[in-house]
Amino acid sequence: MPTPPHAIGFTLDPLDRVSEKRDDDAFVASLRDEPSTRFLLFSNNVPLFKRTNGHDPLFDAREAAKLGAPLQTVFLGRDADRRALFAHALDDDAKNRLEAGAVEAIEAIEAIELRPIAMQGLVPPSMISALGEARSMLDSHRRHRFCANCGQPTDAAGAGWRRICGNCGAQHFPRVDPVVIMLVSDGERCLLGRQPQFLPGMYSALAGFIEPGETFEHAVFREVLEESGIRCTDVRYFASQPWPFPSSLMIGCFARTTETDIVIDRKELEDARWFSRAEVAAMLDGTHEHGLSAPKPFAIAHHLLKAFATGEIA
Repeated sequence: MPTPPHAIGFTLDPLDRVSEKRDDDAFVASLRDEPSTRFLLFSNNVPLFKRTNGHDPLFDAREAAKLGAPLQTVFLGRDADRRALFAHALDDDAKNRLEAGAVEAIEAIEAIELRPIAMQGLVPPSMISALGEARSMLDSHRRHRFCANCGQPTDAAGAGWRRICGNCGAQHFPRVDPVVIMLVSDGERCLLGRQPQFLPGMYSALAGFIEPGETFEHAVFREVLEESGIRCTDVRYFASQPWPFPSSLMIGCFARTTETDIVIDRKELEDARWFSRAEVAAMLDGTHEHGLSAPKPFAIAHHLLKAFATGEIA
């Protein structure tokens, strides 16, 4: 697969998804039985890790079976070594059984949310991408067990990549929600905002979901105007990032403006203000004089800010 221009979290995905073989049940079954095949295990959307040597999310078939029969299985693809990877959703009590010692010991196993795993770089970037793919797919199955057309139960098909209604025949595919995230500049300053749920002192680029009938350029203009009262132009694409919380695609952009008076939408933002390049650089390296900070490198917002601070983007 092509390497993205910026090493953003969840983007370094080397998997060959073998999508043309997903409807070949015999082929998928043969992969599941290969000794080299490995399984990513999730309980209530939280990945499980073996902890005898760092954080290892790869379980062989014997280890996976000890944790119980999967509620859902998705074939993710083959990795760079041609090893097949599957994702298993275990029942919601699997994590509790682990903590209570009710599962036959494999080795030390821990359930850790994916976000801190990605933030702290506890597994290689390629594995972060596979875990993100797995989380989004398994969450999609959790949310779409019933047909949106007739309300009847649906069944997984296509190696876990779609669901089919046995009553009306409707097919349901994994949903990806597009989001624009944009850094607006007036030349030497950029516009950043913070939401109430952010860590204290953290500011980030503005962002919002793309609505039906919009291009991403239209969404950038609308979201910036709604949240800050600033009209922008010259929208330029930067990079994109899968965001598996639960399943978005972040479309990173830059935009320009000649307006400076901010009118904050308090329903969306707690604060918004202009920052110089020097301030942004200090926020990125943790030396801002007022203790202000920026998103970490696993988030696309970090890379938008870095490009601005270093002058990569004028």
